[in-house]
Amino acid sequence: MGTTTCLQEALQHTHDELCERLVSARHTIDRREISRRGCPPIDLFLSGTSKHLHAVDQVVLPCARHVNGEGSQLVHDHLGAAKQLEVLLAHVKAHEFGSVYETSFDWATVWSDVEEAFVGQWEQESRIGVRLSEALPDDELQRLCDRLAAAEERAPSRPHPFLPHTGAGGSLARRFMRAADAFWDAVEGRYVPQPRRKEHKRPGLIGQYLMADPRFEEEEPARESVERPGTDRQNAEGDRPVPR
Repeated sequence: MGTTTCLQEALQHTHDELCERLVSARHTIDRREISRRGCPPIDLFLSGTSKHLHAVDQVVLPCARHVNGEGSQLVHDHLGAAKQLEVLLAHVKAHEFGSVYETSFDWATVWSDVEEAFVGQWEQESRIGVRLSEALPDDELQRLCDRLAAAEERAPSRPHPFLPHTGAGGSLARRFMRAADAFWDAVEGRYVPQPRRKEHKRPGLIGQYLMADPRFEEEEPARESVERPGTDRQNAEGDRPVPR
């Protein structure tokens, strides 16, 4: 039994961040001229929520399935709530880009349905976080948090409610859809946050020698004093009044 709440805190932090994005997206002005183009607040909410849901499917659900007594029920309840949210996120994406199938719905109705499904999915996710925190030791919980953060960076940026979510089929679907989503995000001009890349350590002297790439320290340019003509003479004679 674990004593740390790192997993619950990580899930809560992500949920709070997505809540802020949802509020920002919901208050975006509905303008016809932005149809069929990416809208940053909406895109950030959609991509962040989709990446998190895919990461939970990949990392958290396999562990939750082994919780004694209720593992299968936990996974079943979460998959149902997550699928409902993903369907609505797909409607938001279509509504954002002006799909003709979304003309019968207004933004207020769409966002209300999304918020309701968002709350329902969080209830199931937080429930899983509590049960795993009670069942797993501290070191496994910390590794789970690290794996979840890494999976979010590599996850697809769009919802795929009708593809496999768990097992080998889910892993294969996420691998293919990640590449497909990146392609269509670039084509449609969607705003998707990119993960921060780690800075590579500068090679040492031996590494520079092996790569035949010596890197010398930048030297400050020598300051050369350039004397203007007549400067010494003017200093010697001093300032003289100009004859009239």
